[in-house]
Amino acid sequence: MEHQKEELAEPVSPVGQYFNSSVLCIYIIGVLEFEVPIDDLQTYALLQDVFLPINPRFSSIMVQDKNGEKQWKKVDVNLKDHVNIPIFPEGKTVELHDKYFHDYLSSIAMEQLPQSRPLWEIHMINYPTSDACSTLIFKLHHALGDGYSLMGALLSCLHRADDPFLPLSFPSLKQSKPEPSTKSFCRKLSYMLSSAFNTVSDFGWSVLKSSIISDDRTPIRFGDDGADFQPISISSITFSIHHIKDIKSRLGVTINDVITGIVFYGTRLYMQDIDSKSKSSHSTALVLLNTRNIEGYQSINDMLNTKAKGPWGNKITFLHVPIPKLNETRTSTPLEFIRDSHNIIKRKKQSLGVVLTGTLLDIEGKLRGQEAVAKRIRGTLTKSSAVISNLVGPVQQMALANHPVKGLYFTLAGGPESLVISIMSYMEVIKVTLKTEKDFIDEQKLKSCMQSAFEMILQAAMEIPLETKC
Repeated sequence: MEHQKEELAEPVSPVGQYFNSSVLCIYIIGVLEFEVPIDDLQTYALLQDVFLPINPRFSSIMVQDKNGEKQWKKVDVNLKDHVNIPIFPEGKTVELHDKYFHDYLSSIAMEQLPQSRPLWEIHMINYPTSDACSTLIFKLHHALGDGYSLMGALLSCLHRADDPFLPLSFPSLKQSKPEPSTKSFCRKLSYMLSSAFNTVSDFGWSVLKSSIISDDRTPIRFGDDGADFQPISISSITFSIHHIKDIKSRLGVTINDVITGIVFYGTRLYMQDIDSKSKSSHSTALVLLNTRNIEGYQSINDMLNTKAKGPWGNKITFLHVPIPKLNETRTSTPLEFIRDSHNIIKRKKQSLGVVLTGTLLDIEGKLRGQEAVAKRIRGTLTKSSAVISNLVGPVQQMALANHPVKGLYFTLAGGPESLVISIMSYMEVIKVTLKTEKDFIDEQKLKSCMQSAFEMILQAAMEIPLETKC
């Protein structure tokens, strides 16, 4: 157990309290795949000298003061309580190590971290799998920060593999063809009216989805009870970023549109394969959005600055996105899913619905308390069919203490949803990670449907000349 100091670090943010409440306990699982063994990695020195100084929350526990307010309280950290090195059976094949790793990852994702010590731990897997020579798993409570914050923390521990003195760079998130700033009065008026209509529509729909309306029961959504304590399975599928960019160029859309279309199409193919009626069921995805108005990651020092554009913390909100239904037209022309995704995302950008939803949660928190808001968020999760989250990784290969990182992916665990889809770019690939409810969702079939969706969309896109935009 950690020896507690008297120093109080800071109040726990409202979102941090939502994610560590009596009804929600959400974790972020990050996985680093290495090209070499990590048995010589100076783990404790790296944690003590590099990781812990990043943010006081990594050396703090969540406590309640005499006024009932939750605070981060500094403690002495016993690193041995936070480092786990599992022992797999010796002399086994890579295929068996794949199974051991898969089962181990899925098992630790389900376990709750003790509230009596800082809310993080790492797991060192020094066994070769088909994906890596060795693997490092980070498990961090979402109350510590969102994916943007924790990715920034991780990047501060890593360096470029080719030259540690050069900075890592990231794919540009800007539009390739920004719209001109000068618009006619009619266009501006049309945009304002469209924005107002979309805002009212999205906000109203969000309120209804959080309180009254549930998605249909389908092969990816069991019901309103939630799957918090059901066994889960975690696996990933990899797509070439060059192929994704090729589809993007031929359709005149964004990379985000392409990935979203592939994920939606693959999900519908799976639903149809399990139950043909579900191909046209009412299903929505709850998309987690970073609310920071900034491109790329800031340094940790900048994040901790109170005036930072991309501050540390849980700066996220959620957006209800309908999963396009599968009909005969879309089955024969899978590019319709890309077009639908493009149109949905474009319309959502003309809406302030997410801002109003966040404001509503803040007001409810002040009037009814954070537990009431946590219950509302949990209800929103159980009434939706899937959760989708994404992070952007560096273009160059990274290394941890000169150990080259071959792959990188993440997922969310601890929530009541049966399906979480996490998307992460790194170097030349995009990894889609699936966290599924075991014995309810057929993980291998879902992966196969995602792969089929990608191949069908790629094949259809290749038939479109580059100079033609759809």
